[in-house]
Amino acid sequence: MNVDLMCPVTTHAALERAAMIGPDVEAVVSDGKRVTYSQMAARVSQIRSAMHANGISRGQHVALCLGNGPEWVALFLAATSLGAVVVPINTRFRAAEIAFVLNQSKCTVLFTVDKFLRVDFIEMLREIHPAIDGKPQDQSLPSLSTVVVLGSDVPPGALSFEDYLAAGAGQNTAPTAQPGDAALIQYTSGTTSFPKGVLLTHRSLCADSFVSGGRMGLRVADRFHSARPFFHVAGSSLSVLSCIQHVSTLVTMPRFEPGLALELFEQERCTHFSGNDTIALMLLNHPDRPKRKMHLRGAWVAASPTIVRRVIDELGAVEAVVGYGLSEASPNVAQSCWWEDVETRVSGRMLPEPGVEIKIVKASSDATAADAAAGSGVVGEIFVRGWNVMQGYYDLPKETAAALDASGWLRTGDLGCVDETGRLTFVGRAKEIIRVGGENVAPSEVEDILHRHPQIRLAIVVGVPDERLIEVPFAFVQLRSGESATSEAIREWAKQNMAGFKVPHYVDIVENFESIGMTASSKVQKSSAADHARKIIAEGAK
Repeated sequence: MNVDLMCPVTTHAALERAAMIGPDVEAVVSDGKRVTYSQMAARVSQIRSAMHANGISRGQHVALCLGNGPEWVALFLAATSLGAVVVPINTRFRAAEIAFVLNQSKCTVLFTVDKFLRVDFIEMLREIHPAIDGKPQDQSLPSLSTVVVLGSDVPPGALSFEDYLAAGAGQNTAPTAQPGDAALIQYTSGTTSFPKGVLLTHRSLCADSFVSGGRMGLRVADRFHSARPFFHVAGSSLSVLSCIQHVSTLVTMPRFEPGLALELFEQERCTHFSGNDTIALMLLNHPDRPKRKMHLRGAWVAASPTIVRRVIDELGAVEAVVGYGLSEASPNVAQSCWWEDVETRVSGRMLPEPGVEIKIVKASSDATAADAAAGSGVVGEIFVRGWNVMQGYYDLPKETAAALDASGWLRTGDLGCVDETGRLTFVGRAKEIIRVGGENVAPSEVEDILHRHPQIRLAIVVGVPDERLIEVPFAFVQLRSGESATSEAIREWAKQNMAGFKVPHYVDIVENFESIGMTASSKVQKSSAADHARKIIAEGAK
Protein backbone atom coordinates (compact mmCIF):
# COMPACT_ATOMS: atom_id res chain seq x y z
CA MET A 1 0.00 0.00 0.00
CA ASN A 2 1.29 3.46 -0.92
CA VAL A 3 0.69 5.40 2.30
CA ASP A 4 2.12 8.54 0.66
CA LEU A 5 -1.24 8.89 -1.09
CA MET A 6 -3.16 8.49 2.17
CA CYS A 7 -1.88 11.43 4.25
CA PRO A 8 1.06 13.83 4.76
CA VAL A 9 4.11 11.65 5.42
CA THR A 10 6.53 14.16 6.90
CA THR A 11 5.98 15.99 10.18
CA HIS A 12 6.36 19.43 8.56
CA ALA A 13 3.86 18.60 5.78
CA ALA A 14 1.36 17.50 8.42
CA LEU A 15 1.82 20.75 10.37
CA GLU A 16 1.59 22.93 7.25
CA ARG A 17 -1.67 21.21 6.28
CA ALA A 18 -3.11 21.62 9.80
CA ALA A 19 -2.19 25.33 9.87
CA MET A 20 -3.88 25.81 6.50
CA ILE A 21 -7.08 23.91 7.39
CA GLY A 22 -7.49 25.19 10.96
CA PRO A 23 -5.20 28.17 11.66
CA ASP A 24 -7.27 29.23 14.66
CA VAL A 25 -7.83 25.73 16.04
CA GLU A 26 -5.84 25.23 19.23
CA ALA A 27 -3.00 22.79 18.63
CA VAL A 28 -1.87 22.29 22.24
CA VAL A 29 -3.44 23.23 25.57
CA SER A 30 -1.23 22.55 28.57
CA ASP A 31 -0.69 24.00 32.03
CA GLY A 32 -2.36 27.32 31.22
CA LYS A 33 -0.73 27.66 27.77
CA ARG A 34 -2.77 27.74 24.55
CA VAL A 35 -1.17 27.60 21.12
CA THR A 36 -3.11 27.59 17.83
CA TYR A 37 -1.94 25.81 14.71
CA SER A 38 -0.91 29.08 13.04
CA GLN A 39 1.05 30.02 16.17
CA MET A 40 2.65 26.58 16.31
CA ALA A 41 3.71 26.81 12.65
CA ALA A 42 5.31 30.23 13.31
CA ARG A 43 7.10 28.94 16.41
CA VAL A 44 8.40 25.88 14.58
CA SER A 45 9.69 28.10 11.76
CA GLN A 46 11.53 30.28 14.30
CA ILE A 47 13.13 27.30 16.06
CA ARG A 48 14.01 25.58 12.76
CA SER A 49 15.89 28.69 11.59
CA ALA A 50 17.78 28.82 14.89
CA MET A 51 18.65 25.12 14.66
CA HIS A 52 19.90 25.58 11.10
CA ALA A 53 21.96 28.61 12.10
CA ASN A 54 23.47 26.60 14.95
CA GLY A 55 24.52 23.76 12.66
CA ILE A 56 21.76 21.15 13.01
CA SER A 57 21.21 19.28 9.76
CA ARG A 58 19.92 16.02 8.31
CA GLY A 59 20.92 12.93 10.24
CA GLN A 60 22.07 14.66 13.43
CA HIS A 61 20.72 13.31 16.69
CA VAL A 62 18.98 15.85 18.91
CA ALA A 63 17.85 14.95 22.45
CA LEU A 64 14.80 16.47 24.14
CA CYS A 65 14.50 16.35 27.94
CA LEU A 66 11.39 18.24 28.97
CA GLY A 67 7.80 17.53 29.97
CA ASN A 68 4.62 17.55 27.92
CA GLY A 69 3.73 20.94 26.51
CA PRO A 70 3.90 23.24 23.48
CA GLU A 71 7.69 23.64 23.59
CA TRP A 72 8.31 19.88 23.35
CA VAL A 73 6.01 19.75 20.31
CA ALA A 74 7.66 22.76 18.64
CA LEU A 75 11.20 21.44 19.22
CA PHE A 76 10.24 17.99 17.91
CA LEU A 77 8.62 19.40 14.77
CA ALA A 78 11.45 21.86 14.11
CA ALA A 79 14.24 19.30 14.46
CA THR A 80 12.51 16.62 12.39
CA SER A 81 11.64 19.14 9.65
CA LEU A 82 15.40 19.55 9.06
CA GLY A 83 15.88 15.81 8.81
CA ALA A 84 17.43 15.62 12.27
CA VAL A 85 16.52 12.64 14.45
CA VAL A 86 14.89 13.35 17.81
CA VAL A 87 15.90 11.29 20.84
CA PRO A 88 13.30 11.76 23.60
CA ILE A 89 14.65 11.49 27.15
CA ASN A 90 12.43 9.94 29.81
CA THR A 91 12.04 12.63 32.49
CA ARG A 92 11.97 9.91 35.15
CA PHE A 93 15.50 8.85 34.27
CA ARG A 94 18.35 9.36 36.71
CA ALA A 95 21.78 10.67 35.71
CA ALA A 96 23.27 7.31 34.69
CA GLU A 97 20.23 6.44 32.55
CA ILE A 98 20.35 9.81 30.79
CA ALA A 99 24.06 9.32 30.15
CA PHE A 100 23.41 5.88 28.63
CA VAL A 101 20.82 7.21 26.15
CA LEU A 102 22.87 10.27 25.17
CA ASN A 103 25.98 8.17 24.69
CA GLN A 104 24.42 5.19 22.89
CA SER A 105 22.48 7.46 20.50
CA LYS A 106 25.52 9.70 19.86
CA CYS A 107 23.47 12.86 20.43
CA THR A 108 25.26 16.09 19.52
CA VAL A 109 22.70 18.52 20.95
CA LEU A 110 20.55 18.34 24.08
CA PHE A 111 17.58 20.61 24.78
CA THR A 112 16.64 20.34 28.46
CA VAL A 113 14.58 22.11 31.07
CA ASP A 114 16.45 23.16 34.17
CA LYS A 115 13.81 21.68 36.51
CA PHE A 116 10.70 19.58 36.02
CA LEU A 117 8.37 18.25 38.73
CA ARG A 118 10.97 19.02 41.41
CA VAL A 119 13.71 17.16 39.49
CA ASP A 120 16.87 19.21 38.95
CA PHE A 121 18.20 18.18 35.54
CA ILE A 122 21.10 20.64 35.62
CA GLU A 123 22.38 18.99 38.78
CA MET A 124 22.15 15.58 37.13
CA LEU A 125 23.95 16.84 34.03
CA ARG A 126 26.80 18.07 36.22
CA GLU A 127 27.38 14.44 37.22
CA ILE A 128 27.66 13.15 33.68
CA HIS A 129 28.79 16.16 31.63
CA PRO A 130 31.19 18.47 33.53
CA ALA A 131 31.57 20.62 30.39
CA ILE A 132 28.29 22.41 31.20
CA ASP A 133 30.15 24.17 34.02
CA GLY A 134 32.98 25.17 31.69
CA LYS A 135 35.24 22.34 32.82
CA PRO A 136 37.36 20.43 30.31
CA GLN A 137 35.37 18.01 28.17
CA ASP A 138 35.82 14.44 29.37
CA GLN A 139 35.09 11.25 27.43
CA SER A 140 31.85 10.33 29.20
CA LEU A 141 29.72 11.94 26.45
CA PRO A 142 32.13 12.50 23.56
CA SER A 143 29.45 13.31 20.96
CA LEU A 144 27.55 15.91 23.00
CA SER A 145 28.74 19.37 21.96
CA THR A 146 25.81 21.66 22.80
CA VAL A 147 23.41 21.89 25.74
CA VAL A 148 20.50 24.32 25.47
CA VAL A 149 18.55 25.10 28.64
CA LEU A 150 14.90 26.11 28.80
CA GLY A 151 14.74 27.88 32.14
CA SER A 152 16.70 30.32 34.27
CA ASP A 153 19.43 28.01 35.62
CA VAL A 154 21.89 28.15 32.72
CA PRO A 155 25.43 26.94 33.55
CA PRO A 156 28.39 28.70 31.88
CA GLY A 157 29.01 25.80 29.50
CA ALA A 158 25.42 25.79 28.22
CA LEU A 159 23.26 28.15 26.16
CA SER A 160 19.98 29.68 27.19
CA PHE A 161 17.11 28.94 24.82
CA GLU A 162 16.70 32.67 24.18
CA ASP A 163 20.35 33.06 23.11
CA TYR A 164 20.06 29.96 20.96
CA LEU A 165 17.01 31.38 19.16
CA ALA A 166 18.77 34.71 18.59
CA ALA A 167 21.24 33.04 16.20
CA GLY A 168 18.44 32.43 13.70
CA ALA A 169 16.68 35.80 14.03
CA GLY A 170 15.50 37.17 10.69
CA GLN A 171 16.15 33.93 8.82
CA ASN A 172 13.52 31.77 7.15
CA THR A 173 14.84 28.23 6.79
CA ALA A 174 12.80 25.83 4.71
CA PRO A 175 12.14 22.24 5.83
CA THR A 176 14.27 19.62 4.12
CA ALA A 177 13.25 16.24 5.59
CA GLN A 178 12.09 13.42 3.31
CA PRO A 179 9.47 10.75 4.13
CA GLY A 180 12.07 7.99 4.41
CA ASP A 181 14.29 9.93 6.80
CA ALA A 182 14.52 8.71 10.38
CA ALA A 183 12.60 11.08 12.65
CA LEU A 184 12.79 9.37 16.03
CA ILE A 185 15.04 7.12 18.08
CA GLN A 186 12.57 5.73 20.58
CA TYR A 187 14.19 3.91 23.48
CA THR A 188 12.25 0.85 24.56
CA SER A 189 11.19 0.72 28.18
CA GLY A 190 11.75 -3.05 28.42
CA THR A 191 12.87 -4.97 31.47
CA THR A 192 16.58 -4.99 30.69
CA SER A 193 19.16 -2.53 31.97
CA PHE A 194 20.05 -1.55 28.43
CA PRO A 195 17.10 -0.24 26.41
CA LYS A 196 17.35 -0.31 22.62
CA GLY A 197 16.85 2.71 20.38
CA VAL A 198 14.10 2.06 17.81
CA LEU A 199 14.58 3.95 14.52
CA LEU A 200 11.26 5.22 13.14
CA THR A 201 10.77 7.27 9.98
CA HIS A 202 8.60 10.24 9.11
CA ARG A 203 6.49 8.00 6.90
CA SER A 204 5.88 5.32 9.52
CA LEU A 205 5.08 7.79 12.31
CA CYS A 206 2.87 10.07 10.23
CA ALA A 207 0.88 7.30 8.55
CA ASP A 208 0.45 5.33 11.78
CA SER A 209 -0.83 8.38 13.64
CA PHE A 210 -3.15 9.28 10.76
CA VAL A 211 -4.75 5.82 10.73
CA SER A 212 -5.01 5.71 14.52
CA GLY A 213 -6.69 9.11 14.76
CA GLY A 214 -9.10 8.27 11.96
CA ARG A 215 -10.13 4.99 13.54
CA MET A 216 -10.58 6.77 16.86
CA GLY A 217 -12.91 9.25 15.17
CA LEU A 218 -10.84 12.43 15.54
CA ARG A 219 -12.21 15.34 13.50
CA VAL A 220 -11.23 18.96 12.95
CA ALA A 221 -11.36 20.91 16.25
CA ASP A 222 -12.06 17.82 18.36
CA ARG A 223 -10.35 17.97 21.76
CA PHE A 224 -8.20 14.99 22.68
CA HIS A 225 -6.92 14.63 26.25
CA SER A 226 -3.71 12.67 26.51
CA ALA A 227 -1.25 12.74 29.39
CA ARG A 228 0.80 9.99 27.74
CA PRO A 229 4.40 11.23 28.06
CA PHE A 230 5.72 12.66 24.81
CA PHE A 231 8.97 10.77 25.37
CA HIS A 232 6.98 7.58 24.67
CA VAL A 233 5.75 6.81 21.18
CA ALA A 234 2.14 6.70 22.46
CA GLY A 235 2.69 10.39 23.22
CA SER A 236 4.75 11.56 20.24
CA SER A 237 2.92 9.51 17.60
CA LEU A 238 -0.54 8.53 18.84
CA SER A 239 -1.12 11.83 20.67
CA VAL A 240 0.93 14.69 19.15
CA LEU A 241 0.95 13.55 15.53
CA SER A 242 -2.57 12.08 15.57
CA CYS A 243 -3.93 15.47 16.58
CA ILE A 244 -1.87 17.31 13.94
CA GLN A 245 -2.95 14.88 11.21
CA HIS A 246 -6.63 15.44 12.07
CA VAL A 247 -6.34 19.14 13.04
CA SER A 248 -7.57 18.36 16.55
CA THR A 249 -6.61 19.97 19.85
CA LEU A 250 -4.26 18.08 22.17
CA VAL A 251 -5.08 18.77 25.83
CA THR A 252 -2.19 17.50 27.91
CA MET A 253 -0.61 17.83 31.34
CA PRO A 254 2.94 17.54 32.73
CA ARG A 255 1.98 14.51 34.81
CA PHE A 256 -1.18 12.44 34.91
CA GLU A 257 -3.37 13.06 37.95
CA PRO A 258 -6.92 11.65 37.64
CA GLY A 259 -8.71 14.42 39.53
CA LEU A 260 -7.12 17.13 37.41
CA ALA A 261 -7.69 15.10 34.26
CA LEU A 262 -11.42 14.86 35.02
CA GLU A 263 -11.47 18.61 35.65
CA LEU A 264 -9.84 19.20 32.26
CA PHE A 265 -12.31 16.79 30.59
CA GLU A 266 -15.10 19.09 31.79
CA GLN A 267 -13.49 22.52 31.41
CA GLU A 268 -11.93 21.86 28.01
CA ARG A 269 -14.96 19.91 26.74
CA CYS A 270 -12.74 17.00 25.72
CA THR A 271 -14.23 14.70 23.10
CA HIS A 272 -11.63 11.91 23.39
CA PHE A 273 -8.95 10.65 25.76
CA SER A 274 -6.04 8.22 25.64
CA GLY A 275 -5.23 5.76 28.38
CA ASN A 276 -4.10 2.32 29.38
CA ASP A 277 -5.93 0.08 31.86
CA THR A 278 -4.42 1.82 34.91
CA ILE A 279 -5.27 5.32 33.69
CA ALA A 280 -8.82 4.28 32.79
CA LEU A 281 -9.43 2.74 36.22
CA MET A 282 -7.98 5.77 38.00
CA LEU A 283 -10.48 7.95 36.13
CA LEU A 284 -13.42 5.58 36.57
CA ASN A 285 -12.90 5.10 40.30
CA HIS A 286 -12.03 8.68 41.25
CA PRO A 287 -14.47 10.24 43.74
CA ASP A 288 -14.79 13.39 41.59
CA ARG A 289 -16.01 11.54 38.51
CA PRO A 290 -19.75 11.75 39.32
CA LYS A 291 -19.41 15.52 39.82
CA ARG A 292 -17.95 16.15 36.38
CA LYS A 293 -19.95 16.78 33.24
CA MET A 294 -18.47 14.64 30.50
CA HIS A 295 -18.45 15.56 26.81
CA LEU A 296 -16.55 12.46 25.69
CA ARG A 297 -17.42 10.74 22.46
CA GLY A 298 -14.51 8.36 22.06
CA ALA A 299 -11.20 7.11 23.43
CA TRP A 300 -8.06 5.12 22.57
CA VAL A 301 -7.52 2.55 25.29
CA ALA A 302 -5.25 -0.42 25.82
CA ALA A 303 -7.34 -2.31 28.34
CA SER A 304 -9.36 -5.44 29.02
CA PRO A 305 -13.00 -5.86 27.93
CA THR A 306 -14.37 -5.13 31.41
CA ILE A 307 -12.56 -1.80 31.57
CA VAL A 308 -13.47 -0.83 27.98
CA ARG A 309 -17.12 -1.52 28.76
CA ARG A 310 -16.92 0.75 31.82
CA VAL A 311 -15.27 3.51 29.76
CA ILE A 312 -18.22 3.36 27.36
CA ASP A 313 -20.96 3.06 29.99
CA GLU A 314 -19.62 5.29 32.77
CA LEU A 315 -17.55 7.91 30.92
CA GLY A 316 -19.83 8.10 27.89
CA ALA A 317 -17.05 7.38 25.38
CA VAL A 318 -19.42 5.36 23.21
CA GLU A 319 -16.98 5.27 20.27
CA ALA A 320 -14.04 3.97 22.36
CA VAL A 321 -11.57 1.80 20.46
CA VAL A 322 -8.84 -0.63 21.46
CA GLY A 323 -5.35 -0.71 20.02
CA TYR A 324 -2.35 -3.03 20.03
CA GLY A 325 1.18 -2.05 19.17
CA LEU A 326 4.80 -1.74 20.23
CA SER A 327 7.52 0.86 19.78
CA GLU A 328 9.06 -1.15 16.93
CA ALA A 329 5.84 -0.65 14.91
CA SER A 330 5.44 3.12 15.22
CA PRO A 331 3.55 1.90 17.44
CA ASN A 332 0.14 0.70 16.22
CA VAL A 333 -0.21 -2.68 14.52
CA ALA A 334 -3.98 -3.07 14.80
CA GLN A 335 -6.88 -1.06 16.15
CA SER A 336 -10.64 -1.27 16.24
CA CYS A 337 -12.69 1.45 14.54
CA TRP A 338 -15.20 3.88 16.04
CA TRP A 339 -17.87 2.87 13.52
CA GLU A 340 -17.76 -0.84 14.36
CA ASP A 341 -20.35 -2.43 16.63
CA VAL A 342 -19.79 -2.15 20.37
CA GLU A 343 -19.24 -5.85 20.99
CA THR A 344 -16.45 -6.03 18.40
CA ARG A 345 -14.71 -3.06 20.00
CA VAL A 346 -15.20 -4.19 23.60
CA SER A 347 -13.93 -7.69 22.86
CA GLY A 348 -10.64 -6.28 21.57
CA ARG A 349 -10.92 -7.75 18.05
CA MET A 350 -8.85 -5.28 16.03
CA LEU A 351 -8.32 -4.69 12.32
CA PRO A 352 -4.68 -4.56 11.16
CA GLU A 353 -3.48 -1.19 9.86
CA PRO A 354 -4.12 -0.94 6.10
CA GLY A 355 -1.26 -2.54 4.20
CA VAL A 356 0.18 -4.16 7.34
CA GLU A 357 0.50 -7.95 7.46
CA ILE A 358 0.08 -10.02 10.62
CA LYS A 359 1.11 -13.64 10.95
CA ILE A 360 0.54 -15.91 13.96
CA VAL A 361 2.95 -18.81 14.43
CA LYS A 362 3.29 -21.42 17.14
CA ALA A 363 5.09 -19.77 20.05
CA SER A 364 8.56 -21.13 20.79
CA SER A 365 12.00 -19.78 21.57
CA ASP A 366 13.12 -20.27 17.96
CA ALA A 367 9.90 -19.24 16.18
CA THR A 368 10.34 -17.42 12.85
CA ALA A 369 8.03 -15.91 10.27
CA ALA A 370 8.98 -18.79 7.96
CA ASP A 371 7.04 -21.17 10.22
CA ALA A 372 3.55 -22.22 9.18
CA ALA A 373 0.78 -19.83 10.12
CA ALA A 374 -1.45 -20.90 13.00
CA GLY A 375 -5.08 -21.53 12.20
CA SER A 376 -7.98 -19.17 12.85
CA GLY A 377 -8.43 -18.56 16.56
CA VAL A 378 -5.20 -20.34 17.54
CA VAL A 379 -2.98 -18.41 19.95
CA GLY A 380 0.63 -17.96 18.92
CA GLU A 381 3.38 -15.38 18.55
CA ILE A 382 2.59 -12.24 16.55
CA PHE A 383 4.80 -11.35 13.59
CA VAL A 384 4.29 -8.06 11.71
CA ARG A 385 5.40 -6.76 8.31
CA GLY A 386 4.65 -3.45 6.60
CA TRP A 387 5.28 0.27 6.33
CA ASN A 388 4.97 0.79 10.11
CA VAL A 389 7.90 -1.47 11.04
CA MET A 390 11.10 0.13 12.32
CA GLN A 391 14.29 0.53 10.32
CA GLY A 392 16.07 -1.30 13.13
CA TYR A 393 17.70 -0.68 16.50
CA TYR A 394 20.21 2.14 16.31
CA ASP A 395 23.81 0.88 16.20
CA LEU A 396 22.75 -2.63 17.32
CA PRO A 397 23.01 -4.90 14.25
CA LYS A 398 22.80 -8.20 16.16
CA GLU A 399 19.70 -7.15 18.07
CA THR A 400 18.15 -5.85 14.84
CA ALA A 401 18.80 -9.15 13.06
CA ALA A 402 17.19 -11.06 15.95
CA ALA A 403 14.01 -8.97 15.76
CA LEU A 404 13.74 -8.23 12.03
CA ASP A 405 14.33 -10.86 9.36
CA ALA A 406 15.51 -10.35 5.80
CA SER A 407 11.93 -10.39 4.50
CA GLY A 408 10.90 -7.53 6.76
CA TRP A 409 8.99 -9.55 9.37
CA LEU A 410 9.18 -8.15 12.90
CA ARG A 411 9.13 -10.65 15.75
CA THR A 412 7.08 -8.98 18.49
CA GLY A 413 7.44 -11.45 21.35
CA ASP A 414 3.71 -10.99 21.96
CA LEU A 415 0.90 -13.52 21.83
CA GLY A 416 -2.37 -13.22 19.95
CA CYS A 417 -4.77 -14.87 17.56
CA VAL A 418 -6.47 -13.88 14.31
CA ASP A 419 -10.11 -14.82 13.65
CA GLU A 420 -11.79 -15.74 10.39
CA THR A 421 -12.46 -12.04 9.61
CA GLY A 422 -8.75 -11.17 9.90
CA ARG A 423 -9.14 -9.36 13.22
CA LEU A 424 -6.34 -9.63 15.79
CA THR A 425 -6.93 -10.29 19.48
CA PHE A 426 -3.96 -9.51 21.72
CA VAL A 427 -3.49 -12.12 24.44
CA GLY A 428 -0.40 -10.93 26.28
CA ARG A 429 3.34 -10.47 26.31
CA ALA A 430 4.99 -13.85 25.83
CA LYS A 431 7.39 -13.22 28.72
CA GLU A 432 4.47 -12.49 31.05
CA ILE A 433 2.45 -15.64 30.32
CA ILE A 434 2.14 -17.76 33.48
CA ARG A 435 2.68 -21.47 32.92
CA VAL A 436 0.55 -23.23 35.54
CA GLY A 437 1.31 -26.93 35.23
CA GLY A 438 0.38 -27.69 31.63
CA GLU A 439 -1.81 -24.60 31.18
CA ASN A 440 -0.86 -21.14 29.89
CA VAL A 441 -2.51 -18.29 31.79
CA ALA A 442 -2.57 -14.73 30.48
CA PRO A 443 -2.31 -12.25 33.39
CA SER A 444 -4.58 -9.84 31.50
CA GLU A 445 -7.39 -12.41 31.48
CA VAL A 446 -7.19 -12.97 35.26
CA GLU A 447 -6.99 -9.19 35.83
CA ASP A 448 -10.07 -8.66 33.67
CA ILE A 449 -12.12 -11.08 35.79
CA LEU A 450 -10.84 -9.60 39.07
CA HIS A 451 -11.86 -6.13 37.87
CA ARG A 452 -15.47 -7.36 37.89
CA HIS A 453 -15.27 -7.81 41.67
CA PRO A 454 -17.39 -5.01 43.20
CA GLN A 455 -14.76 -4.12 45.81
CA ILE A 456 -11.64 -4.18 43.62
CA ARG A 457 -10.31 -0.96 42.14
CA LEU A 458 -7.19 -2.33 40.42
CA ALA A 459 -5.64 -5.78 40.13
CA ILE A 460 -2.19 -6.69 38.84
CA VAL A 461 -1.33 -10.36 38.26
CA VAL A 462 2.14 -11.85 37.84
CA GLY A 463 3.61 -15.32 37.88
CA VAL A 464 5.72 -16.67 40.75
CA PRO A 465 7.65 -19.97 40.99
CA ASP A 466 5.93 -23.05 42.39
CA GLU A 467 7.58 -26.41 43.13
CA ARG A 468 4.60 -28.46 41.97
CA LEU A 469 3.04 -26.36 39.18
CA ILE A 470 6.15 -24.53 37.85
CA GLU A 471 4.37 -21.17 38.21
CA VAL A 472 1.21 -19.86 39.85
CA PRO A 473 -0.63 -16.52 39.68
CA PHE A 474 0.02 -13.88 42.34
CA ALA A 475 -2.45 -10.97 42.49
CA PHE A 476 -1.83 -7.53 43.94
CA VAL A 477 -5.19 -5.93 44.65
CA GLN A 478 -6.11 -2.34 45.47
CA LEU A 479 -9.61 -1.96 46.91
CA ARG A 480 -12.05 0.80 46.11
CA SER A 481 -12.23 3.71 48.53
CA GLY A 482 -14.13 2.78 51.70
CA GLU A 483 -14.26 -0.94 50.88
CA SER A 484 -12.77 -3.80 52.87
CA ALA A 485 -12.08 -7.42 51.96
CA THR A 486 -9.73 -10.22 52.90
CA SER A 487 -7.34 -12.04 50.63
CA GLU A 488 -9.12 -15.32 51.29
CA ALA A 489 -12.53 -13.82 50.43
CA ILE A 490 -11.16 -12.58 47.10
CA ARG A 491 -9.69 -16.01 46.37
CA GLU A 492 -13.02 -17.67 47.15
CA TRP A 493 -14.78 -15.22 44.80
CA ALA A 494 -12.18 -15.96 42.12
CA LYS A 495 -12.83 -19.71 42.40
CA GLN A 496 -16.46 -19.06 41.50
CA ASN A 497 -15.60 -16.91 38.49
CA MET A 498 -12.62 -18.51 36.74
CA ALA A 499 -11.06 -21.89 36.04
CA GLY A 500 -9.19 -23.33 38.99
CA PHE A 501 -5.74 -23.10 37.38
CA LYS A 502 -6.27 -19.34 36.83
CA VAL A 503 -7.18 -18.58 40.45
CA PRO A 504 -4.43 -16.57 42.18
CA HIS A 505 -2.63 -18.70 44.75
CA TYR A 506 -1.65 -15.49 46.52
CA VAL A 507 -3.61 -12.27 46.95
CA ASP A 508 -1.85 -9.28 48.48
CA ILE A 509 -4.05 -6.27 49.27
CA VAL A 510 -2.10 -3.01 48.81
CA GLU A 511 -2.92 0.65 49.45
CA ASN A 512 -1.29 1.76 46.19
CA PHE A 513 1.27 0.65 43.62
CA GLU A 514 3.79 3.47 43.93
CA SER A 515 6.08 1.47 46.19
CA ILE A 516 5.94 -1.50 43.82
CA GLY A 517 6.82 0.50 40.71
CA MET A 518 4.91 2.67 38.23
CA THR A 519 6.02 3.73 34.76
CA ALA A 520 5.81 7.32 33.53
CA SER A 521 2.65 6.24 31.67
CA SER A 522 0.96 5.46 35.00
CA LYS A 523 1.19 1.73 34.41
CA VAL A 524 2.41 -0.79 36.98
CA GLN A 525 5.75 -2.34 36.04
CA LYS A 526 5.15 -6.09 35.79
CA SER A 527 8.83 -6.90 36.35
CA SER A 528 8.90 -4.86 39.57
CA ALA A 529 5.62 -6.42 40.70
CA ALA A 530 7.01 -9.93 40.10
CA ASP A 531 10.15 -9.11 42.10
CA HIS A 532 8.01 -7.73 44.93
CA ALA A 533 5.80 -10.84 44.90
CA ARG A 534 8.80 -13.16 45.17
CA LYS A 535 10.12 -11.17 48.15
CA ILE A 536 6.78 -11.46 49.93
CA ILE A 537 6.74 -15.23 49.42
CA ALA A 538 10.37 -15.58 50.56
CA GLU A 539 9.72 -13.57 53.71
CA GLY A 540 6.61 -15.63 54.45
CA ALA A 541 8.61 -18.85 54.17
CA LYS A 542 11.07 -17.79 56.88
